[in-house]
Amino acid sequence: MTAHDLPDLEAFEDCFVNNADLERVSGYLNRFNPIRVMRMEHMEIRHSAILAWLLDPMETHGFDDRFLRAFLSQALRRQGARHEPTALDVAQADLRDAEIRREKHNIDLFVASPGNGWAFVIENKFHSKQHNGQLKRYLDYAKNEARDAGLTLKHRGVFLTLHEEDPDENVGDDYVSLRYEDVCNILDAIVTDGNAKVAPEVRQFINHYLEIIKDAVGMNEEQIKMEALAKQLYRTHKKVLNFVMEHGAVTEFTMAAESLFGSDLGYGDEVEVGGARYVYSWNSDYQYSFMPASWYNSLSRADGADLWDGCKNWWAGYPLICWFQLYEDDDGVKGRMRLFAEVGPLSNYEHRKRLIKGIKKAAEKAKLGDVQFRADAEKEGARYSKFLKSTANSIPISDVSDLEVIEQGMRRLLKKFEPVFDAVAQSLPRFVKFVEDGDE
Repeated sequence: MTAHDLPDLEAFEDCFVNNADLERVSGYLNRFNPIRVMRMEHMEIRHSAILAWLLDPMETHGFDDRFLRAFLSQALRRQGARHEPTALDVAQADLRDAEIRREKHNIDLFVASPGNGWAFVIENKFHSKQHNGQLKRYLDYAKNEARDAGLTLKHRGVFLTLHEEDPDENVGDDYVSLRYEDVCNILDAIVTDGNAKVAPEVRQFINHYLEIIKDAVGMNEEQIKMEALAKQLYRTHKKVLNFVMEHGAVTEFTMAAESLFGSDLGYGDEVEVGGARYVYSWNSDYQYSFMPASWYNSLSRADGADLWDGCKNWWAGYPLICWFQLYEDDDGVKGRMRLFAEVGPLSNYEHRKRLIKGIKKAAEKAKLGDVQFRADAEKEGARYSKFLKSTANSIPISDVSDLEVIEQGMRRLLKKFEPVFDAVAQSLPRFVKFVEDGDE
């Protein structure tokens, strides 16, 4: 950003002081919704729990079997008359005997109406994608269970999705598709029906749930208005907002890393964590790179001789680096923290091979099973070679929005791999000497 692009004080005041449009957007983003407060809006299993409650005719919502019939009949529309039951069959049926099960043998939702001789396997995909063969496996299990129990039921599968996705082709036409958009329309119709007797607390909860779904599928009219307003705000205050995004944006990951390593670090700054010393390199919203100080001290002593050709624009500019990276699960709540260590793209093949051999030898001497290179790491032409064993360098994160949980995960991985850091450090002086003068 050039000096010409820097916003002045007046521009900041215009954007942030008594700006009614900004306050409208802020109020919308901070509206109360208990599902969002509990961070459940992206959790597929929570959506399944709410749907199970709505589908159950005996539950406390007071809908009887109205939602169940509407849900299933909407899914069965357009399937053709050769399949049973049809949408008309379900819409006119009495489903008050329906039994609803959740998460039995990994089936998200199972509906059985013995009186009608029907059963439905419902696979719920709010954000995640279907796994190969899972739809057929779930339907086969349900059919076999009914047969073993001596029940004669006609089974249908319902594939409920947030996004446009067809059921696995291996299930043929055993499954029908239903969108969360349809769920919105069904619930809207029920809660706005003047003849429906819906308790105020039930109506309020469903409105909260409808808000979550409408946000996810893009049906929320208020959200659409706020998005248009946000675009107008950006156009009007582009210089200020670009500056804020470039210099002020933080995530829970970056805050956790700063809590652990320290804030306002510059390249090459040395810090202490848990009694060990590390040198900061660089970070983004989801990656944080560094080197153990012992590595940095060995490699930087040879700096200036252009010995690390090929690595000049790679991470810290040396042939070794470590970094943390946070991965979110499909539910948007849980995730995994991984610690990587990698040999980089040294142009000199003999030097690169010597570095890898030295790390391997040091790890073997220290009996460290968590060091593992790919089989082709020493081949000519190889450029990037990670060497922390993939089954050991990862730990689960229970909540990717909790900076304390993230920081604790980083601490655990650093402590776990201290012996590896030490072993690699012991191999580096000999490697540097070899690079400098070719001596053993």
